[in-house]
Amino acid sequence: MDRYLKKQIVADLQRKMVFLGGPRQVGKTTLAKSLLRNESAYFNWDFGEHRQKILQMQFPRQPLLVLDELHKYRKWRNYLKGLYDVKKDQYKILVTGSARLDYYRYGGDSLQGRYHYLRLHPLSAAELGLRTADDLNTLIRLGGFPEPYFSGSLDEARRWSREHREFLLQEELNDLETVHDMGQMELLMLRLPELVGSPLSINSLTEDLQVSHKTLARWLEILERIYAIFRLAPFGPPKLRAIKKALKHYHFDWNVVPDDGARFENMIASHLLKWVQFQIDTKGLEIEVRYFRDVDGREVDFVVLENRKPLWLIEAKWNDSDIAPGLKYLKARYPKAEAWQISATGKKDFVSREGIRVAPALELLTQLV
Repeated sequence: MDRYLKKQIVADLQRKMVFLGGPRQVGKTTLAKSLLRNESAYFNWDFGEHRQKILQMQFPRQPLLVLDELHKYRKWRNYLKGLYDVKKDQYKILVTGSARLDYYRYGGDSLQGRYHYLRLHPLSAAELGLRTADDLNTLIRLGGFPEPYFSGSLDEARRWSREHREFLLQEELNDLETVHDMGQMELLMLRLPELVGSPLSINSLTEDLQVSHKTLARWLEILERIYAIFRLAPFGPPKLRAIKKALKHYHFDWNVVPDDGARFENMIASHLLKWVQFQIDTKGLEIEVRYFRDVDGREVDFVVLENRKPLWLIEAKWNDSDIAPGLKYLKARYPKAEAWQISATGKKDFVSREGIRVAPALELLTQLV
């Protein structure tokens, strides 16, 4: 199947280089190779023979070059600047990578104006063309990474998640940062899935893991950089008496979350982040996803903002249930925002008198990417 970014990559390559980032094993290399006429134009920096050809610029006469893991080369920015400036009329250039590409592209402006940056996310309901509740349940249980999802096996998905966590710690993390206490870092990765769905208390975690607040805050930032987790900030102007600082976290591989309801919420968060970043990367929109919680305990799982104004208000429930008070509260204060209460297993589908759409999750998810 064609991934959702394929047409955008082809269009962007007509004007500039394209940098394709995203989590490990999300399908970047497979997508990149699908654009090539011949795999002789694919070069991976980790492979010695390819590395030699990259350094000597020994490329085949093909319209597109794919350079994978090039960001591991210390002088990769200057290399690409020279390659693009001299050869842009001869080659289209697609550069793929994960955490380091995303992180180190901010290290200088030598490539400014020469590339578009796109982020590839796990598979989603819209991308897969899901139509039934059973289809959605499969996606909830197996996660959105291609290998475990297409295996169709929960056992294989669990094995993949364990191996993926170990890979992130042993390869991706060591490639980016130095962490001296890897045992405690792994304990943090095992603990976080149990805490999905609520604002994360760093103070509580520091007591559990016996590390300092500063160390734990740094570790969470590292886990974001290596695409293990992503975090959402709270939404709320002063008139809403919203909490200001506590972040909620979610996992790119939602299969690791043990509780059904929290895993479903995590999957919705991933779908929304994918849609939001697609709008940013392809249209340049000022758009983001947050959550709402106030000092009186009212909360809404997700608030999608455009130009800092609520566009969507979304509450995720496992099954049919009464409309959440927090969703009614926020809808009353932002009547122009589209409000949804979606469920994983529920069947109700109606619009409430407050203007809130109550529906199975696929009714919303199929509108995304």
